[in-house]
Amino acid sequence: MSKRSTTGLVLAAGSSKRLGRPKQLLPWGDGTLLDATLANVRRCGFDQIVVTLGGSADEVEATVDLSGCTVVRNNEFTTGCSSSIAVALDRIDPRADGFVLMLGDQPFIASSTVTGLVEAAQGKPVAVTRYRDGIGHPFWLGRELFGDLANLHGDKGVWKLVDRAGESLATYDVDLDVPRDVDTWEDYQALQADAGSRRGI
Repeated sequence: MSKRSTTGLVLAAGSSKRLGRPKQLLPWGDGTLLDATLANVRRCGFDQIVVTLGGSADEVEATVDLSGCTVVRNNEFTTGCSSSIAVALDRIDPRADGFVLMLGDQPFIASSTVTGLVEAAQGKPVAVTRYRDGIGHPFWLGRELFGDLANLHGDKGVWKLVDRAGESLATYDVDLDVPRDVDTWEDYQALQADAGSRRGI
């Protein structure tokens, strides 16, 4: 019997239209925001990491450390996040029961959150992280949903699956606020402030 595998799927294909520059390449420490996120994802212990790229993909590949990641290009990235998930499905390890969905602009997801989510998801098609102020990433999406995922559209397609999951939805509770992501320059500055507070500045 083959060993089960856990895949992390990182969405980093956005065009950053509201920000006005590629958020994947925003300066962060000694690298970029996506570098920081992927370094964090590597600490989560996934057997496979899949990263979707779209907007500024050539520049991202030339700049960001993507070592150890399966890179999937999404040529339909302007149609929303659902297209990035759909294009990545065939690259998910066939031994995996599903995948953990993460965002390329959230560098502070704790590995303990991923572990807890995967444990909570056992036997469930969908699991979400429930924070003090609402639901947020990471999500777990089981292989039994791959057909549905392949046909979703827009930025909120996955949320529709969450909404209709009913009693089949699993949750993992975390005593923190929903992690920030970056859509605007103000979001980026706020995330930098969060980083400063974590360093005790």
